[in-house]
Amino acid sequence: MNIHRLRVSVLALVLLFLTGNVFAQNKKSDMKKQALLIIDVQNDYFKGGKMELVGPDAAAANIRLIADKCRQEGIPVIYIQHKADPSGGFLIANTPGADIYSAVQPLAGEKIVVKHYPNSFRETELLAHLQQTGITDLIITGMMTHACVDATTRAAKDYGFNCTVVTDACATRDLEVNRQTVPAAEVQRSLMGALGFFYASIVNTQAYLQ
Repeated sequence: MNIHRLRVSVLALVLLFLTGNVFAQNKKSDMKKQALLIIDVQNDYFKGGKMELVGPDAAAANIRLIADKCRQEGIPVIYIQHKADPSGGFLIANTPGADIYSAVQPLAGEKIVVKHYPNSFRETELLAHLQQTGITDLIITGMMTHACVDATTRAAKDYGFNCTVVTDACATRDLEVNRQTVPAAEVQRSLMGALGFFYASIVNTQAYLQ
């Protein structure tokens, strides 16, 4: 009788171990289905650049925190780098303004996708890369909210990806509509509200890190 109980106990422990191991593997697999996009965090958007934004340093600091967390958890970090022709006015290819900002530099081996349009999927390898690596969920950060972040998020949703935009890990600038200035804070709030209606889940950095 004691031997029978011992066998049952051992079997229960083995099953518990296997169940926990499978759960851990599934959790790790789920994590690998995510990827972090860091869009256009480049020198021209910072002080002294050709298209200075409002609060880019704060956004970059949050991006760094998110990137570090993703790296710790094995979530791929993908950089998007815009390279414009000289007529674009900023982020001109082969100029310092188009370089990725020093505070959020990619690590060796991390993917960098070069683009030439606001939509990071247009005429780039991004979609193919995400599909080949089995990514289903995107964490989206970067610059500018009203252009490349917005265009990329909407395109990603249309391609079937689940999107999360980290609002304070993005930056924009004052815009002008009908000769009236729209402050950057209002631009940011309005765009996040619009994206949150259908295209993405909207969180802040603190919520994401928790």
